[in-house]
Amino acid sequence: MINTARTFSASEHPITPDNISINAISVMRKLREAGFSAYLVGGALRDLYLGIKPKDFDIATNATPEQCKQLFRRQARIIGRRFQIVHVRFGREIIELTTFRGDHQAATANPKSNQHSAANASGVLLRDNVFGSIEEDAMRRDFSCNALYYDDDSNQVFDFCDSVSDIQARQICMIGEPAIRFTEDPVRMLRAVRFAAKLGFKIETSTDQAIAPHAHLLSAIPAARLFDETLKLFFQGHAEASFDQLEHYQLSQFLIADFDRYATDPAQKKLISLALRNTDRRIQQGKSITPAFLWAIFLWPKLQYLQREIQRLYGTAPIPAMHEAAQQCIQEQNYIAAIPKRFSTTMREIWALQFSLQRIQGKRPFRTFEHPRFRAAYDFLLLREESGECPAEFGQWWTDFQQHSTSQREAMLDETNSKTRRPRKRSSRHPSTSR
Repeated sequence: MINTARTFSASEHPITPDNISINAISVMRKLREAGFSAYLVGGALRDLYLGIKPKDFDIATNATPEQCKQLFRRQARIIGRRFQIVHVRFGREIIELTTFRGDHQAATANPKSNQHSAANASGVLLRDNVFGSIEEDAMRRDFSCNALYYDDDSNQVFDFCDSVSDIQARQICMIGEPAIRFTEDPVRMLRAVRFAAKLGFKIETSTDQAIAPHAHLLSAIPAARLFDETLKLFFQGHAEASFDQLEHYQLSQFLIADFDRYATDPAQKKLISLALRNTDRRIQQGKSITPAFLWAIFLWPKLQYLQREIQRLYGTAPIPAMHEAAQQCIQEQNYIAAIPKRFSTTMREIWALQFSLQRIQGKRPFRTFEHPRFRAAYDFLLLREESGECPAEFGQWWTDFQQHSTSQREAMLDETNSKTRRPRKRSSRHPSTSR
């Protein structure tokens, strides 16, 4: 089957064993020593062709998941239900092994075998554990730019899908009929826009035109899986470009609850744009990030609307109304892309601290400053002010407060308290009757 591929010799491609993880090389050699074939595959090769340092390395093999597990023993773990893969761990690095995939349409369901395929009524693949040859595997991959195979032993690259031409043309091209491939797995639409954003590629015409008619199929994808996809879209250094692509194809509504209904104000849109840009900048600078911050931004327009409605309809005070709105907001979001509790808890704290940051009287600022989420809430406030979503009133005060010493902070509070202290009311009693 390898003879059907276009073969690039060592002098015809930019890949060498030197720019590949030694752990990936080790895994491939161990598989070959055990009598299996093994190739580096996917995004790592695409990135190496583009001069980008890969973040991870995937290997395709004709060994089944069980055989891989047996070969690598305690280092290996079989994961996945829809399609089983094997993670081989080397400290903090994980090498991902996938068995060559076969034609799922030609497979016959067999409950006693791992080789079976299943789809729902819409055609979305629920199980795809059908194994095949390297050529079949290439045809089963999503985009041509991810379908190159590299043999470190011969230092050759094998191209079954005209992948090199598409990489050189900087285009995202679906392998096979886009309508069928998007129906099989609607998440491929998110992958298409993510790769286009990350690589600066254009989505090829037939692939592009198939997205809108199939976008609704994303609503059938499990909420946990969609949240995982948002991590890839927004937390790998190309959040702003990814979001622009999502908006272009009107896919945001399938990731963020009621986004098209509430995030319509220019200031709100600017707030989101600033937050996305800020996230990209922090990643580029090697600073820490948390998905909670960006999700707090995404859901902020809806939260504010719900809070106002709760106050209007029930006369609830602002802070209790905010907490009630937060509960409803996150609950409804979790039906679409489920946010883990460790992040949703942080989101609630960031939202609640927006009230605390506007209260700078008494000793309250010291308590606010000591809150574990203060910095995230402060950054949130600065973005709100920069976008025009709220008046530029408290951001500079908190900037100065952080930069000052403890004694200077005390002086700031004394000054603030003196300006806001209300005059004492005079007694209404007549002086002659007072004792």
